[in-house]
Amino acid sequence: MMYTDDLRDYCLAKPAVTEGLPFGEDTLVFKVGEKIFLLTGIGSNTFNVKCDPELAVELREKHSEVLPGYHMNKKHWNTVQMDGGLTNKQLHEMIDHSYDLILKSLPKKLQQEIGANA
Repeated sequence: MMYTDDLRDYCLAKPAVTEGLPFGEDTLVFKVGEKIFLLTGIGSNTFNVKCDPELAVELREKHSEVLPGYHMNKKHWNTVQMDGGLTNKQLHEMIDHSYDLILKSLPKKLQQEIGANA
């Protein structure tokens, strides 16, 4: 089972990730290149991640712990429960997918800078 501290450590270990509280003191936001790839409530057992739309539907159908993104574009975001129903490997794969999607959406020059510093 993953907890907020583990989630935070995992996200911050990725190249060029920053964290902040732009939506208030209760919502921790992780960005790469100033674009959000993960949000979580402080002390929450859920997080929101960006997801390819087809994969998002597939994950929701396969896992009851994966729901349409709460307060997000439900086509592109999933809310994932960290209640022990999914393995840490599965959670990491969802986080990695979100990070990679955002990284690929950044300008090529910025992608190269992040890659060079990784």
